[in-house]
Amino acid sequence: MRAGVLALQGSSEPHLRRLADLGASPVEVRQKRQLEGLTHLILPGGESTTIRHLLDLFGLTPEIVARSRSGELCLYGTCAGAILLGQDDGTRPRRLGLLDATLSRNAYGRQVDSFARDVDLKLEDDVRADDAASDGVVDPFHCVFIRAPRFVAVGRDVAVLGALDGEPILVEAPGLLAGTFHPELTRDLRVHRHFLAMAPAARSVGA
Repeated sequence: MRAGVLALQGSSEPHLRRLADLGASPVEVRQKRQLEGLTHLILPGGESTTIRHLLDLFGLTPEIVARSRSGELCLYGTCAGAILLGQDDGTRPRRLGLLDATLSRNAYGRQVDSFARDVDLKLEDDVRADDAASDGVVDPFHCVFIRAPRFVAVGRDVAVLGALDGEPILVEAPGLLAGTFHPELTRDLRVHRHFLAMAPAARSVGA
């Protein structure tokens, strides 16, 4: 396993720190050559239109899409990164079309409308802890939402790992993880650990 964080724009540094906390020695990805040998890549929060523009400008888009679809690269998108993983909805930016889901940008409002909530998530670590513990008590995850998107539609083969007020906030598909909150802004490593435990998988969703 070799992990990296897309570092063109947005919240890359906190993700790098969380991966380092897990002993992953992450790579900052700005050029195609830095994708070589990676098995896991985080697409961070930020400005989704700017990130897509820079992905295209530096020739990273086709490489990331091809390696994901071929089952060589596992992807985790947070906030703007989650938007990019999903399907086109007729608005900017153009999506990568890898995840069978559609997300709406800034669905919870502007920066001043940011908020945090404790949410129960279905994570691999928590499943193992639940099996081992007699009472099955698992701590909720402190989810930070900043200009967060919203899942408008989720495909039937996409698993919902967490929901807020009945709406998905963290979903998983083979080789893909996407969330509308920022786990990198907390010291809780469970979401990042869950991602690193995922295996890449070939897929054909999207154009």
